[in-house]
Formats: sequence, structure tokens, C-alpha cells
Amino acid sequence: MKKLKLEELGRVGVEEFKIQNKLPVVVVLDNVRSMHNIGSIFRTSDGFAVEQICLCGITAQPPHREIEKTALGATQSVDWKYYETVTSAVVQLKDSGYTIIAIEQAENSQMLTGFKPDSSQKYALIFGNEVQGVSDEAMEMADSCIEIPQFGTKHSFNIVVSAGIILWDFYSKMN
Repeated sequence: MKKLKLEELGRVGVEEFKIQNKLPVVVVLDNVRSMHNIGSIFRTSDGFAVEQICLCGITAQPPHREIEKTALGATQSVDWKYYETVTSAVVQLKDSGYTIIAIEQAENSQMLTGFKPDSSQKYALIFGNEVQGVSDEAMEMADSCIEIPQFGTKHSFNIVVSAGIILWDFYSKMN
């Protein structure tokens, strides 16, 4: 067995990516502090061909060297928009027909293993601050909440790991 070279992977270029069909998902980053986390979520969002990323509040925006360190160019392929508040992003997404889902440990959250996305729906997935999680304002506006099951001693996953798990789950269930 041998590893494939980059040119053997058959990846699309940025222009092709921009016009290809996307997963009907928008990623909403609610006051994410770490630029490395932001860049990694751009890269993960590129990998699963999400529609857009909404950067909210204190979440840094490209272009920035610290974001690019982990995004590896995904800030050029994935569409993004900045909002001063997560609530303004959620209002616009709701008005555009998105189902709003907070990714959080909360009362009445649904475990990811039992969630089946409807392929005829569009989803906005809110990922919260590394310490505080999804803001109370965003939680109040969410249509539902998904929780990732965990079986160890820690209380949460890193936001990038959470985004990877959730996006893979949506991608695999919707395609």
C-alpha cells in the first residue's frame, strides 16, 4: 500500500468548489476565541463543503496569519460573513429558512446518535465559545439542541473536534 500524492487525490480547485453543490449547512461560530480553532473549522468546513461560516462577536475574521496557519487556504474557498452578534446571524438565518441547532450540553438536548437530519431542510449549527459554550441568547433562539455523547472523564470536546464530528455526521446522513 502506498500513500497518494496530492495530485492523485483529484480535489477541485477554489473556483470549482465555489460552484459545486454544498451540504445545506451553515456553521455559526459564537464568540470563538482561538484563531487556530477558527482556521481549523474553515478547513473542516471546506472538507465537508458547507455553504457558509458565520463569524460572530469576538470571533476573528480572515485575513489573519493565525487563522491561515490552520485553515491552509480554506478561507478562500468557504464563504463567510461577519456579524457583530450571534443573534443578528440567527435572525437572518431563520428568515432564510434555516433550522437553528445549538451544539451544546443542555436540558432536552438530543443525542447526536439519535438525530436524523431531513435532507430537504437547511441547517445552521451553532458552535460556542471554548469556555462558555453557546451563549444564552443563541440557546434561546435555537430550534433544537444536539449533544455529542461522551464516555470519558472530560466534560467536553474541543470545538474543532466537535465540528468535525457533527459535520461528518450530517454529511454521512444527508448523502
